[in-house]
Amino acid sequence: MMIVELIDGDDFRARLTALGIEIPDNADPELSAQIAADVHQEQAISALPVLVRELMEQKDILLPSVRHAIERFLPFE
Repeated sequence: MMIVELIDGDDFRARLTALGIEIPDNADPELSAQIAADVHQEQAISALPVLVRELMEQKDILLPSVRHAIERFLPFE
């Protein structure tokens, strides 16, 4: 039996934080995406569009709340 790890709000926040974007611990996917978009607009983060594309390619394990937040605030596709 194969167990698949889903990409949830915590994973999304951790990946954004790894890019140097400060996200509060209690931020949901919407707030995380909004903060990331704001930071990217102020100072382009070249790795952010790459991360977004990678996450969107994994739609089968990306939770809908994260996908919707990306589509709403980070439409790099």
